[in-house]
Amino acid sequence: MLPSPAKTDPICLDYQATTPCAAEVIEAMAPWWREQWGNPSSRQHRLGLLAAAAVSEARERLGRCLGVTPERIVFTSGATEANNLALLGHARALARRRSRPGHLISVATEHHAVLDPLRQLEREGFQLTLLTPAEDGLLQPAQVEAALRDDTQLVSVMAANNEIGVLQPMASLGRLCRERGITLHSDGAQAFGAMPFEPDALNIDLTSLSAHKIYGPKGVGALVRPLALPIEPLQWGGGQEGGLRPGTLPVPLIVGFATAAELALRDQDRRMQRLQQWRDRLWMGLRTALPDLLCNGNLEQRLAHNLNITIPGVSGSRLHQHLRRHVVCSSGSACSRGEPSHVLMALGRSRQEAEASLRLSLGWATTEHDIDAAIAAIAETVTRLRASAL
Repeated sequence: MLPSPAKTDPICLDYQATTPCAAEVIEAMAPWWREQWGNPSSRQHRLGLLAAAAVSEARERLGRCLGVTPERIVFTSGATEANNLALLGHARALARRRSRPGHLISVATEHHAVLDPLRQLEREGFQLTLLTPAEDGLLQPAQVEAALRDDTQLVSVMAANNEIGVLQPMASLGRLCRERGITLHSDGAQAFGAMPFEPDALNIDLTSLSAHKIYGPKGVGALVRPLALPIEPLQWGGGQEGGLRPGTLPVPLIVGFATAAELALRDQDRRMQRLQQWRDRLWMGLRTALPDLLCNGNLEQRLAHNLNITIPGVSGSRLHQHLRRHVVCSSGSACSRGEPSHVLMALGRSRQEAEASLRLSLGWATTEHDIDAAIAAIAETVTRLRASAL
């Protein structure tokens, strides 16, 4: 039995699950909760007009951050809803135009917010191809090209993986799709704000975003789409957001989203360099203490703040049970439903290896001391678990 450690606050290394709201974001939202509480759809009085103006300004600010015109932004409750609207709404609209469901392509390592809508489309008669990336998690454009068919309507590839952090070659994939008149969708929730990310520059047609991944509020996100691209709504009633997403707009959250986006882009290069430095320090320190560690995903084509490792020779349940008192982290997506990571298993890890894996994601507040303390805590926990298993 392992001895109980001293009671101290655990080190947080789970910033890919969510992030704390930045102080500037909270300040920007504050007036719209109480003083300026109007409904932006109520245009007959000052309160409603002020709320509508705030939404319009936030849309413009977010558009500048993304390099798109503001009317292309549809506000949603988050990236999950944006994924559903993009995939279900666009695929169904195309099927209606062509009088038949077509062929869809995605990747086995996508988030469930992409895979589950695609499975729903499959139940509706669409044909679905899920590609398996290489062992390093990267998808090659040639794989997509080989999978294309005459009836391929839509390709969906996550720009930055939410578990292993790998960066897919979106610009190349986008060129390939545009040459053939095929729509490219990307879940950009993990990419936007963590790296330079403009959909048009990457040839992405439909992009899903979420504010809470970039130190903004939970409950708001966006779909970025070309105005000419057909999309059927998933809900009806009210006509907001061009009829694509009815319902009263959450003004404070939208204002917070725009503020968070601007903060994320401010000094982004310097922040990325610092996070990569700490991430590399974390990896090297862990490898020194535990030489048999396995890194999941390409270490170069990767988000600066992500490290995903598999620890051989330990029980995953015991690892997380004892480590949680020292380090806040996860074994995969926050939406994994308690199951072993489908991402790691798609890369060839066994169920046992996937369970004994850690997704370590750094945040803006992470310090060198946090990194060194995390190295010591993980190394000590693994060493004790291995000794107790002998």
